[in-house]
Amino acid sequence: MAAITFTKETYLYWYELMQLLRRFEEKTGQLYGMQKIRGFCHLYIGQEALAAGCMTATRQEDPYITAYRDHGLALAKGISANACMAELFGKATGCSKGKGGSMHFFGKNEYFFGGHGIVGAQIGTGAGLAFAEKYKGTDNVSLTFFGDGAARQGILHETFNLAMIWKLPVIFICENNHYAMGTSVERTSNVTDIYKLADAYEMPADTVNGMSPEAVHEAVARAVKRAREGGGPTLLEMKTYRFKGHSMSDPQKYRSKDEVEEYKEQDPIETTKKTLIERFGVAESEIEAINERIREVVDESVRFAEESPWPDDDELLKDVYQQEDYPFIID
Repeated sequence: MAAITFTKETYLYWYELMQLLRRFEEKTGQLYGMQKIRGFCHLYIGQEALAAGCMTATRQEDPYITAYRDHGLALAKGISANACMAELFGKATGCSKGKGGSMHFFGKNEYFFGGHGIVGAQIGTGAGLAFAEKYKGTDNVSLTFFGDGAARQGILHETFNLAMIWKLPVIFICENNHYAMGTSVERTSNVTDIYKLADAYEMPADTVNGMSPEAVHEAVARAVKRAREGGGPTLLEMKTYRFKGHSMSDPQKYRSKDEVEEYKEQDPIETTKKTLIERFGVAESEIEAINERIREVVDESVRFAEESPWPDDDELLKDVYQQEDYPFIID
């Protein structure tokens, strides 16, 4: 398959989206240090190319589901920065009404189905989303994201088996940032090429440079085409890297500073910027205009979150059961 030629407009979209994700996460880290944001918090910094490449290779109606490192994909799918920041603050205007926090972003209208805190649980749920699309007769494809740590969960194998039997339209995307919670892939598995786990189920699979939006787009586009045409699932192992720790409380003693700096040389935002300037002649002033626009969006999200109300006390037991008159809730 010939390499795809990407337009200037695509690179501009990627750059602006990745800048939004990066600046939002940097501001989140800042606010966490100020104790404006509390609880668990896992930043997406360094992994932005995955969100960018996946977005241009899919349609809005394709459902996404991920683990607790969810801010980046939620923003990419179109949940507003205001709703995301308000959720981090625990405010009623948040995308989960302030009741989910960092790990549980959700946007039904944006086809973003979480934000899941139980390691690997979204793998099965993502296949369920694919089953629903097949049942309804659409050609939508479920993108199901999980980390290298979750690849050790039993649910992965059960789900892979069933997804292949039923030829479900699902792309399993392993965001392999090498260290799970803080232990390298090499120390946790004899199989260090995670995409090879698909071989046991005769599932198509590939390894992808997750620091390149171009490579991500091309791999996802191939898998999406196969799924839309009834060819079933694909496993894509995206080799990426998080520049920050697993969570805000991570001392990062398991890796060297030199290693982190080496990966920062592959920063997808910087490589995309270089392409825009050198290949398409985009002026530095146009780049700065994008940067300023993103700063305003992020700053406004903080103002919005600060000024938003806290959830009312009567929200506590809402959204737990679908049945409105569920008889076993004690007021």
